[in-house]
Amino acid sequence: MAKTNPGEFVRQVRQEVSKVTWPTRKEAVVTTVMVFIMVFVMALFFLGVDKLLSSSIRWILSLGG
Repeated sequence: MAKTNPGEFVRQVRQEVSKVTWPTRKEAVVTTVMVFIMVFVMALFFLGVDKLLSSSIRWILSLGG
């Protein structure tokens, strides 16, 4: 791999950053809200699964004694 001097590296980084399509403020807010909603939904889902498995294991263990 060829060595790149710091000046060339900075030029390349700026060139690549200029190619990035940055989200608008509205897109960033909507995406953030959707992430929080999905986190909440998944937390409820895993809470339900945890309660179901916990209850099932408690019931199975109560059969033995």
